[in-house]
Amino acid sequence: MSELRRVLQPWQVLTGGICGLVLTIGLARFAYTPLLPSLQAQAGLTDAGAGGLAAINYAGYMTGALATAWIDDVRWRHRMYSMGLWLAIVTTAAMALTDWIPSWALWRFLGGLCGAAGMLLGSGLVLGWLMRQGRRPELGVFFMGIGLSIVVTALGSWGLAQLWPLWSFQWLALAAVGLVFFIPAWRWRPPVPPQVALESLAAPTVSKRWLLTMAGSYFAAGWGFVISATFIVTMVEREPALAGKGTWAWALVGMAALPAVFVWDRVARRIGDTRALLLAFGLQTCAIVLPVLSGSLAAALVGAVGYGATFIGIVSLTLALVGRRSPNNPGKAMARLTLSYGAAQIIAPVVAGAMAQATGTFHGALWVTAGVMAAGMALLASLPEEQLKN
Repeated sequence: MSELRRVLQPWQVLTGGICGLVLTIGLARFAYTPLLPSLQAQAGLTDAGAGGLAAINYAGYMTGALATAWIDDVRWRHRMYSMGLWLAIVTTAAMALTDWIPSWALWRFLGGLCGAAGMLLGSGLVLGWLMRQGRRPELGVFFMGIGLSIVVTALGSWGLAQLWPLWSFQWLALAAVGLVFFIPAWRWRPPVPPQVALESLAAPTVSKRWLLTMAGSYFAAGWGFVISATFIVTMVEREPALAGKGTWAWALVGMAALPAVFVWDRVARRIGDTRALLLAFGLQTCAIVLPVLSGSLAAALVGAVGYGATFIGIVSLTLALVGRRSPNNPGKAMARLTLSYGAAQIIAPVVAGAMAQATGTFHGALWVTAGVMAAGMALLASLPEEQLKN
């Protein structure tokens, strides 16, 4: 415990958190997206099977969110976060061991648990540490890790494919790359506060209606996030004029997300969190339907940039907002809201995969996603005027 109580600088805690996201979100979740075409071409994975595995990954994420929602002891939250760091590397390497679907399902489920550890426990620990240090309680810098995760998996998978075309070698190599991020993520974990064994849940500072409305809008955000996060590389590759460009579209998503976290923090300071969320929802909806309206490379790339620049803002603004309202246990409050986000991520890939297999295109699934996002915007806009100024 003395190691975890050592004095760390803000840049160390934030860098450690960013590296933790690369492991728990990048390797344990996002590596699946750029490697999916190889799994389908070399291992015979179908569209429906791909959607099913994505749903299982999010079932693991939701299971982790459920566990996080009931954990009060900061020491246990820290232990679970630490476990997620090394388990992310294990589950990534294990994907290479067999092409048996039930085995893949197990590793994807455990990878989802890792994602919850990084996103919810990690962000809660970092936000709590920032507030205790008197720092600005924003998560923009921390969530750079999501954009970096996408860039690492996109460029890493592309480079590894040039060296080792076989899908199993690519998974093993990505796991090895993860060791580079594991060291700072482990050494610079957010310290456990001294003499704190149990944190009480802060009293709600908003109405039940506010919480339910945010949960509904976050469900829509989860739906909008997961369709592109799972299928964007495959969707681009299937356009005859865009073959071979899928990985680059995925890289653009990550590069757009990296600076966007700072932009959305500043937008929220100027116009308020909820209005900033409405703007992000609207822009992401446009980015989702753009590739449907045009099959050109420009439309695909602009859509990828728009998606990357907005989904990260929605996640960062929502989690920071709810976390600030429960300062004694931000991770627990974030987890409860994230249950709706996780539910969408289980349902949406199955629906999209089935629609794509039945029709031969993802266009219908994208139109459905745009409709869900529009419903999320309507929920946000329904909040009382005083809440719009939060």
